[in-house]
Amino acid sequence: MVGEDLEWLLLLLHQLVVWGAAGAMVFGGVVPYIPQYRDIKRTQNAEGFSSYVCLMLLVANILRILFWFGRHFESPLLWQSMIMIVTMLLMLKLCTEVRVLNEVNTKRCSFSATDSKDEELRAHPKRSFLDFDLNCFWHWSRFTDYVQCVLTFTAVMGYITYLSLDSVLFVETLGFLAVFTEAMLGVPQLYRNHQNRSTEGMSIKMVLMWTSGDTFKMVYFILNQAPLQFSVCGLIQVMVDVTILLQVYIYSGYRQKPVPHTTQTASAKAL
Repeated sequence: MVGEDLEWLLLLLHQLVVWGAAGAMVFGGVVPYIPQYRDIKRTQNAEGFSSYVCLMLLVANILRILFWFGRHFESPLLWQSMIMIVTMLLMLKLCTEVRVLNEVNTKRCSFSATDSKDEELRAHPKRSFLDFDLNCFWHWSRFTDYVQCVLTFTAVMGYITYLSLDSVLFVETLGFLAVFTEAMLGVPQLYRNHQNRSTEGMSIKMVLMWTSGDTFKMVYFILNQAPLQFSVCGLIQVMVDVTILLQVYIYSGYRQKPVPHTTQTASAKAL
């Protein structure tokens, strides 16, 4: 009887650990954005947050969801992608509203023309359908333009994926691109530190949070036998984090340079 009770207790503890790990995978990636969101909303200043982080995470997680149709993987990873997409859209909505509110320049950029009476379109009739100006890309003045871009990308990639699901090479490449894009999130920070020969303005605690979170993800991928792409790119992500920590040590002896406020801050990276 005691043995059965002990076995039941161990099974319960194991199940609780599994549920806890799954919950950490699903919600862990969005945790850093909660204080970031609240700070932007409180200060009405979004200069310290790069909207390109949202772009990279949206692309990565949309591709990951499409990859699931070609090769099913752990459900928590699928739910993580869905929640991350919603989080990034909320961040974009807030950043766009704040940026437009503080914008002195009256020029408006749009992804598509939805209202023929729009003054900007009348001033620039050649931009009557899509705005392909690279200077305007991902710097649009309305949240709906970002949504339209995301939906267009999803529709195009979804259609291509549907036609190519029978191709093992395409499916595996899609999975690699999904996780590789996310793994590269720390590279802009790495490059900025190298360029400035300084880590001034970067939160060491946040980098440690990246490293611990990415290490947890990599171990989770390995233990749950996730597709090889996840484990390999998880390892790359950890290596980028460790390299940034090495930069902190190396550049600590250098004379620190002031970092402009408009550069991407450490809190802009996902766990």
